Amino acid sequence: QVQLVESGGGAVQAGGRLRLSCATSGLIASALPNGWFRPAAGKEREFVAALSGSGGVPKYGDAVKGRFAIARDNAKNTVYLQMNSLQLEDTALYYCEAKNWGAGSPNSAVYDYWGQGTQVTVSS
Repeated sequence: QVQLVESGGGAVQAGGRLRLSCATSGLIASALPNGWFRPAAGKEREFVAALSGSGGVPKYGDAVKGRFAIARDNAKNTVYLQMNSLQLEDTALYYCEAKNWGAGSPNSAVYDYWGQGTQVTVSS
């Protein structure tokens, strides 16, 4: 069983920054590919960012490209989402997801595990 716990959400003014963390625990043999998602109108979950278990080239959704950065520290079994230049539209519950194999994916349906989410609220 794999557990994901997100943290780092909160309230911030537009233009500000936050760093989300996703700690992975449980029976895992190696670092799992991770993705960050958030709910969006017309979609079950909007893709935010993804990264393979070994790192490599990250992937980003169009809405956050150039503002957000995903990184990982495998020694701590933790994935981070650095969120800069936050906008009102970034307000959402952010979910961390993980899957058993392969590369990080922009498709939420292929992930096997997810956390409870951490709320980000951006105000003007």
